[in-house]
Amino acid sequence: MLAAIAGGALAGGEGPGPVAVDVGHTLDAPGATSARGRSEFEFNRDLSVHVVDALHARGWAVSTINADGRIASLRARPQAAGEAGAAFLLSLHHDSVNAVELRPWTWEGRALDYNDEFAGHSLFVSRDNPDTAMSILCARAIGARLQRMGFEPTHKNGRRRSYADREHAVHHYDGLAVLRHARMPAVLFEAGILKNRDEELLLRDPERQARMADAIATGISACLRNGLPADDEAWADRPDRADPPTP
Repeated sequence: MLAAIAGGALAGGEGPGPVAVDVGHTLDAPGATSARGRSEFEFNRDLSVHVVDALHARGWAVSTINADGRIASLRARPQAAGEAGAAFLLSLHHDSVNAVELRPWTWEGRALDYNDEFAGHSLFVSRDNPDTAMSILCARAIGARLQRMGFEPTHKNGRRRSYADREHAVHHYDGLAVLRHARMPAVLFEAGILKNRDEELLLRDPERQARMADAIATGISACLRNGLPADDEAWADRPDRADPPTP
C-alpha cells in the first residue's frame, strides 16, 4: 500500500509530493467562533501557511485547497486534491464544544461564550475512505510527533467518536465528506479548542503555529515515506469490518 503511494509521489524522479492541505470552512460559513470572537476559518488559514512551509522544507510539493475561503462545496475539496494528484489530504480545523457546555462572558464589549474545561488537538479518519489503513497510520504518526514535541491531545471527542488510536486521540468519523470522498488517504486535524480562553491565545501565536506545523509535516513525511500499516490498520479497510482482529 505504501509502495503505491510513494511510487506515485516519486514518479519521474521529480521528488516527493504532492500533499494537499485543505483550509477548513469558508468565508460564508466560517465555522466556530473563538472565545474572543475570531472565526475558525481565520485560524485554519493561519495554520495552513505554516503547514505548507513545513512540508516544502521537507521536499514535498503542496497543493493548498480553499486558501481564499471561496470553495464551492465540501465535495470540491477532495476533488481538488484528486485533480492535483495528491498522495495525501490533510484538512485543517479548530474545535469547539457543545452549546450546552458554553458559559457567557463579555470581551471588549461583545457578548461571547467560552469553555475552559477542554483543550488540546485531535485527529479524525473515515472508514469509508478507500485507504483507511494509511489514513490511520498517518494520523497516528502526526499525533505521536505532536505529543513528542509537547502538544497535549484532548479526549473530549471520545464521548461521541470511537477511537482508532486512543493514545494519540485518533477517532473514527466515517461521515465526514472531506475524508470519505477523498480517493487518497485523508486525515482531518483539529488543532485545538477555540472556546478555551487560554488555548485560544496559544493557537494565535505564530511561533507555536510553526512548531505545530513542524510536527504535522514530520508525521506526514514519516508516514508516507517510511510507514507500513499495522494489522489493525489494514483490517480497517475490510468491507465488513464486523469484528476486529484477535490479538
